[in-house]
Formats: sequence, structure tokens, C-alpha cells
Amino acid sequence: MTASTRDALAQVPGVASERDAATRDFVFNHTMLRVKDARASLDFYTRVLGFTLVRKVDFAEAKFSLFFLVLVDDDSDIPDDDAGRKQWLARQRGVLELTHNHGTEDQDGPVYHDGNSDPRGFGHLCVSVPDVVVACARFETLGVDFQKRLTDGRMRSLAFIKDPDGYWVEIIQPTPLD
Repeated sequence: MTASTRDALAQVPGVASERDAATRDFVFNHTMLRVKDARASLDFYTRVLGFTLVRKVDFAEAKFSLFFLVLVDDDSDIPDDDAGRKQWLARQRGVLELTHNHGTEDQDGPVYHDGNSDPRGFGHLCVSVPDVVVACARFETLGVDFQKRLTDGRMRSLAFIKDPDGYWVEIIQPTPLD
């Protein structure tokens, strides 16, 4: 980022004029979503979006389980032992943690608020793909629910799909669409 761009962005109200040195090695590690049906959500995130399940932690007495997923092309660097995977995960960027409260899968209807209806809050996750057109065609073939297809609205370079709980996942590509 050029100095002029950095200076312009620093003028946005609320933005710190400089980063505190104490935060130098901070890493945005993960986002947690509560899911109704762990099996359906794990299928969506691993089969449809290609995430790798790296760690599962069960809290039997508290009746919930945690699932930690990442997008990796090569899983050979992921340690085999749980303590090693826990440490490895803490160094990663963009980890997805799914929290399943046992028994919610048996409840009728939606269990969690997706944040996109009133009262609005959480909006969406985003996954960048090499070719958004190819990815969306694959999602269509897989029967994935769309919130917004590439052909909908004015923003035709991105799509939104929905996971089993109705959370939106934005699909973009890093380069302009031709």
C-alpha cells in the first residue's frame, strides 16, 4: 500500500493514525458459527466449499462440540497429534469454527439467527475462488441454495450461497470478470 493510500485511509473517522506496536504479531484467527446439524454443515463446508476438518473437540458434559476447519491445498503440514493441531490452528488465518449444541438437530425449524433479517447483525462469510463462474456452475449442479446468483442485481461479479443454517457465503474471485 502506498503512503498516499495509507494516509487517505487513516483519515476515515475512527481509524487509528498508526498501528500500536504491541499488536504487530496479532493474527485474525477464526470466526465461529453456531450450527443446528453438524453433519449437514460439515458436508457443506467440506464437500461443497473444500474446507478441511482439522480438529474436533467434544464437551460431553456441556453438550456441545467444536469443529475447526481451514481451506488448505496441502494438509501435510497439519500435525497428527491433537496438541500439535491446536497450536497449528492458532497460527492460521481464516479458520472457521462450527459450534454444535447437541440436540439442536432434532428441533423444528431454524435454531439460529443468520443475521440477515431483522434485527440485522452478522452478514456473511466470504470465499475467494479462482473462477466465480465455474464455482457457481458447480454449486448449481450440487443443488446449493443461492441467495444471489451472478445474474441477479447490479453486482454481477459475485454470488451469495447459503449454508444449511441459512448463513450467507459470498463467492468472489480476485481478478475482474471478463
